[in-house]
Amino acid sequence: MKRIIALVSVLAIGSTAAIAGPNLRICRGEYALCAASSADATGRSIVVNGATFREGVSVCPVLRGPAIADMNLMNNSCKAPKGKVWSLFSNVKNFPQAPTWAVKPEVIRTFTTTATPGGGMSNMWSFPCVKRKNLVNGVQLADCYGPLNESPWTATSVPVGSVVGTAAAIGASNPVGGNIP
Repeated sequence: MKRIIALVSVLAIGSTAAIAGPNLRICRGEYALCAASSADATGRSIVVNGATFREGVSVCPVLRGPAIADMNLMNNSCKAPKGKVWSLFSNVKNFPQAPTWAVKPEVIRTFTTTATPGGGMSNMWSFPCVKRKNLVNGVQLADCYGPLNESPWTATSVPVGSVVGTAAAIGASNPVGGNIP
């Protein structure tokens, strides 16, 4: 967990001066982990810190334990509304992953964003998720909604040609991740 906090802190410090960095806190309890998920465009828009982005939706497993949150996006509270969870960062290395939702080890990789449909990235960190009613392969899933091509570190657009870190499989559409400054 300390390694993740240090990484997020370094990236936040590297943010542009015009944008305040993330307001980090450890939340405990249920959360969605979208690290290995893809995202599909919803056709709607989402506003993040006054900027408008295309909205994406990811299907993510719901886990329990400590996780890192950005309070700037969560009304300064770890408590999610009834039937919902927050999508947060975690140091969990083995977790359920699509398409079977079997527990697999996290495999971190990088990719370069493109202008082709699905060639971007998505940011689900500290955005709300709606828990699904039915378990899949014994796993609670949630539909998480967040911006496409928005940097989790600076809340600014991630341009085509950016390098992004993700745990999503190669070929995933708009993988959840973070641009590498």
